[in-house]
Amino acid sequence: MAEHIIEHEVGIAAPDFTLKDQDGKDIKLSDQKGKRVLLSFHPLAWTLVCTNQMQSIEDNCTVFESLKTLPLGMSVDPVPSKKAWADHHGWKKIRLPSDFWPHGEVASLFNIFRQKNGFSERANIIIDENGVITFFKTYPLSQLPDINEVIDILKRM
Repeated sequence: MAEHIIEHEVGIAAPDFTLKDQDGKDIKLSDQKGKRVLLSFHPLAWTLVCTNQMQSIEDNCTVFESLKTLPLGMSVDPVPSKKAWADHHGWKKIRLPSDFWPHGEVASLFNIFRQKNGFSERANIIIDENGVITFFKTYPLSQLPDINEVIDILKRM
């Protein structure tokens, strides 16, 4: 298993992982070399702030595509729940990887798994074309991350 990342430690290689998205398709981080990746961690699907966080990404998928960035909506929810959530909201573009089993393993690699609660922190992590962490920010659980903050950072990269 890879070493755990210390929050806000940019400039180091992101740990590799493979997870299934809401459609049961594998997403392997190391397969994304050559493009940027936004890992947008949200605690739990079906909650208001998490829904708004993923909706803001869905609404900006064209912008992310123009910035050669793959946005991923990460949480510990199981694949069927993420599928139902995406279908319920009509999300067609965003990919929603499930960090369900081993429970919270990827969030733990990034040192943002809340063991006591059983879910991750709310966080945005940007990984560059070479697999290096270039931005890492956690947010209060009740706060909706500003999608424009992430977009502005990507535009400056």
